[in-house]
Amino acid sequence: MWEETATPTFDILLRLGAAAVAGMILGIDREARGKPAGLRTHILIAVGAAATTLVGFELYRTAIEISGQSRSDLLRIIEGVIAAVGFLAAGVIINGRGEVHNMTSAANIWICGAIGIACGGGYFTIAGITLALAILVLTGLYAVERMLGRKNGSATKDG
Repeated sequence: MWEETATPTFDILLRLGAAAVAGMILGIDREARGKPAGLRTHILIAVGAAATTLVGFELYRTAIEISGQSRSDLLRIIEGVIAAVGFLAAGVIINGRGEVHNMTSAANIWICGAIGIACGGGYFTIAGITLALAILVLTGLYAVERMLGRKNGSATKDG
């Protein structure tokens, strides 16, 4: 049976849709560069973080309705999401022969989770500004690194 939510269905669609679009935008960069954790991974991380945040809000509201109080701490949900996303990000980092690889991909996964949390909470301004800054870093600074020749002999291989 369908459980009614305090959040209107349109808002749920908007929040999850915004997270999917943000994850897609971040994932396109990784996909285009042939890096691990591409388009689908980023979309799923952002939508999963948003959905977890939404469910946390709903559970909190339900506890308030039922008992008039809640012992829930919504920050724990965010901590759990960030820990899980960090675990996924750590999985793309490869250390071998004294070199660290895929740090940018790992950071991209982490920020994707944070944007998903913001979308799930309905904080679209925070999500949008964070996404814009991430894109600026991924594309703008990538071009600067190429101009400086960093990608040819650096200790961290990503891009």
